[in-house]
Amino acid sequence: MSTIFEKIISKEIPAEILYEDENTLAFLDANPCSEGHTLVIPKKAVSNLIEADEETVSNLFKTVKRVTKTLAESDLDPVGFSIGINHGEEAGQSINHLHVHIIPRYKGDGDGTIRSMHSIVSNPPTNDLNTVFNKIIK
Repeated sequence: MSTIFEKIISKEIPAEILYEDENTLAFLDANPCSEGHTLVIPKKAVSNLIEADEETVSNLFKTVKRVTKTLAESDLDPVGFSIGINHGEEAGQSINHLHVHIIPRYKGDGDGTIRSMHSIVSNPPTNDLNTVFNKIIK
C-alpha cells in the first residue's frame, strides 16, 4: 500500500513542492509546526534511516542542506532551525516513509522557553556514561 508521501512523489495528490530532483523531494508540511515547516523525503520507498542505503542517506541530507539554505535566505526570515527525524512509532513517526523535518524557528516561538532537541524526551539514563557506552559498543 502506498503512503501519502509516495502519492505526493507520483503527483497523485498535490503538495507545495520547494525542491525536487531525481532522488528527493521537499515540500511544505500540511500540518506545520511553524511557517515554512518542510519535509524532505527520499523518492526511494524506505521506512527509516537504518533501512536506507548510504546513497539514499547522502542524497537526502544534501537536499536537507539545500532546502535549509533556501529557507534561511527567504523572506520568512527565521532565526534558526530545528531539524530532525522521528524514527519509529514510539518516536512519533506517523508515516512509514523516511522523512526529515526542517522546522524554521522564530524569536519567541517557544512560549518564552527555548525549545531544543533536549526538550523532546525527559528520560535521563540511570547508568553512568561509561556503562551506556559499553552497552552500545559491546
